[in-house]
Amino acid sequence: MHAFLEHHDRKDLLRFITCGSVDDGKSTLIGRLLYDAGLVPDDHLAALEKDSARHGHAGAGQLDFALLVDGLGAEREQGITIDVAYRYFATARRKFILADTPGHEQYTRNMATGASTANLAVILIDAAQGVLPQTRRHSFIVSLLGIRHVVVAVNKMDLVGFSQEVFERVRADYAEFAQRLEVPDLHFIPISALGGDNVVHRSTAMPWYLGSPLLDYLETVHVSSDRNLIDLRFPVQYVTRPDHRFRGYCGTLASGVLRRGDEVVALPSGHRSRIRSIVTFDGELDEALPPAAVTVTLEDQLDVGRGSVLVRPGNAPRSEQAFEAMVVWMAEEGLAPGRPYLLKHAGGTTPAAVTTLRYKLNVNTLHREPAEALALNEIGRAAVATSRPLLFDPYKKSRAMGAFILIDRLTNATVGAGMLLDVTPATADPQGPEIRPTARRSAIPPEARAERLGQKPFTLWLTGLPRSGKSSVAYRLEQILFEEGYFAYVLDGSNLRLGISHDLTFSGLDRAENIRRAAEMAKLAGDLGLITIASFVAPFEADRLAARQLIGPEAFVEAWCDAPLAVCEARDTTGLYARARTGEIRDFSGISAPYEPPPRPEIVVPTGREDLESCCATVLARLRELGFLRPR
Repeated sequence: MHAFLEHHDRKDLLRFITCGSVDDGKSTLIGRLLYDAGLVPDDHLAALEKDSARHGHAGAGQLDFALLVDGLGAEREQGITIDVAYRYFATARRKFILADTPGHEQYTRNMATGASTANLAVILIDAAQGVLPQTRRHSFIVSLLGIRHVVVAVNKMDLVGFSQEVFERVRADYAEFAQRLEVPDLHFIPISALGGDNVVHRSTAMPWYLGSPLLDYLETVHVSSDRNLIDLRFPVQYVTRPDHRFRGYCGTLASGVLRRGDEVVALPSGHRSRIRSIVTFDGELDEALPPAAVTVTLEDQLDVGRGSVLVRPGNAPRSEQAFEAMVVWMAEEGLAPGRPYLLKHAGGTTPAAVTTLRYKLNVNTLHREPAEALALNEIGRAAVATSRPLLFDPYKKSRAMGAFILIDRLTNATVGAGMLLDVTPATADPQGPEIRPTARRSAIPPEARAERLGQKPFTLWLTGLPRSGKSSVAYRLEQILFEEGYFAYVLDGSNLRLGISHDLTFSGLDRAENIRRAAEMAKLAGDLGLITIASFVAPFEADRLAARQLIGPEAFVEAWCDAPLAVCEARDTTGLYARARTGEIRDFSGISAPYEPPPRPEIVVPTGREDLESCCATVLARLRELGFLRPR
């Protein structure tokens, strides 16, 4: 028994999915594979016989193998797969984790979820129907998610008389489409899932096919070389301290090899140490390979926490706050640029926003199309900005370090999945298939205007709760700067809503658009050489981050007017807070809508406890310290 278990543990693991259009026979194929391979337990087989008589679609007295994986009542009633069905099984040569994914377009997001961890995809095509739009959709997602091995199983060959001509025609059609995809290993197998032809055993009805049956191919396909064993990436997901003598960093090894005694660098701090031990439930290891889940201890006490990454010296991932990604949208409410989300990546979570939607992809033609938003199940390319630098590798280099999910801040639901590209917004070509206007440059550079005015242009962005004192500070600073010989102008949120933003409400999307318009105006003022003092509640960190990226981080100073909610409410002489508490005013920051204080503002303005002149003196002193104003 010990020898058997040891042999079983040494088997490698293949994660694969089945996908394709509706009624192509995915669930039937998996059921037949498990049945013919003798992997269905007796009690499951007995239940299958009863379920086939009650819910089956295979005919009287026949087993409906799809019922082995279609477990939901709605799936059995409609004869379709709705959710992802996972199955674990093992043969004499390999262990498998299978994800049977839905074929209907409505559940494309479920298919993308199942494919996200797969090494191989089995794409089914109905021989009588040929390559359908959903076949192309799933194939594109498979390619997008970096699955390198694809088996195209041309199913229902019994319905076309096991015709080699039909099989070759389907293969040619799919191969022509697949030329535009990144699929390095493509294999075709003619099968009949209902009859078991070429599933586990070679079919006698198709002597013209000389290849191996499906299970044999799954047992022998080589996937271990797909792992990245060069670039060490160990994202820390949790720090464990059972007692004062042990500090362990827990996580799943994304890539590379962990060895005891190796020197590592902890990012983002940059501190170095050596690996003291690699701990697992079964004891310590000398080395670990991906995707091992381990606990690492270091020889030194470093500042390492959730979101940190251990890497090799001289081999670090990229660190960016703005980047490009392909996004699969998974929510009923569409993706629109500017709306704040939470971005979860490699164990860490940070506020984020899609600053620009470059285009969406027509997955049937692979053409780029202009888009202002992404709807459910649509795929597009976007520029994303985060509130803190993200440590990542491009998705093509590391699936674990190049993938992220977007989370709705209010419902905590996953709304999108992204794959990071090997470009940044600064170097990316934003032009999609549509014709965009060409920017024209003035013959007078911004530096010359700033020199003429004798000042350094920048934007001071004042944020805080309503009645926190933002506008009072803004207009007093404008007056002081004018008296000192500077050219400064206040952009006040209330004034903008009387003019350029009169068409906007206070919803999340409209708030983001209001901030975008203000940032565009501040950027133009900066080109003119002016100092802009922006006074906006701007309750979401992601909106302020988007403004920083648009204006330019080098010319953006965030100042938080720190006044407690009770102080702001006591100052309110207009009754807005009272109306918000009764529900008369909806989406009021601090009461019926959230306000997110800046985590790391350049300036904290103590408007809740100091008078106006003191607050302005604090701001001016800090601006001089940062080099934006002349020393006194």
